[in-house]
Amino acid sequence: MLKIIMGLKGTGKTGHLIELVNKAVNEESGNVVCIEKGTRLRYDIPHAVRLIDATEFDFDSYDFLKGFISGLRSSNYDITHIFFDSILRMIGATYDAQAESFFAWVDKFSTETGVNFTLMVSADVSLASAEVSKYF
Repeated sequence: MLKIIMGLKGTGKTGHLIELVNKAVNEESGNVVCIEKGTRLRYDIPHAVRLIDATEFDFDSYDFLKGFISGLRSSNYDITHIFFDSILRMIGATYDAQAESFFAWVDKFSTETGVNFTLMVSADVSLASAEVSKYF
């Protein structure tokens, strides 16, 4: 399953993401991972969540993200949910066709592996195509 939380800065996306992380920890039986740029969520999510600071890695493209996600999964088959906080900001991208192609890849990966994904996207909701809107 893929869920996208999309909106402009200041629309409450981070608070919603924190709620979903807490819910996943309480309801899912596997490991939960949260990837963010920096450490602002450090005190807002449970210590049981594997928090990854993207600044420790060279997150610079969708291809890198695909490899990183695949590596996470191959090293831990107990992961049930991966959360991304501000995925576009993480790699320095803007919302475009490449972003939508990446979302389709994540959805396929999720279906094939059973790992749930929640992606936070800082962009105007009106930019999303009908194909992406189904993930809201």
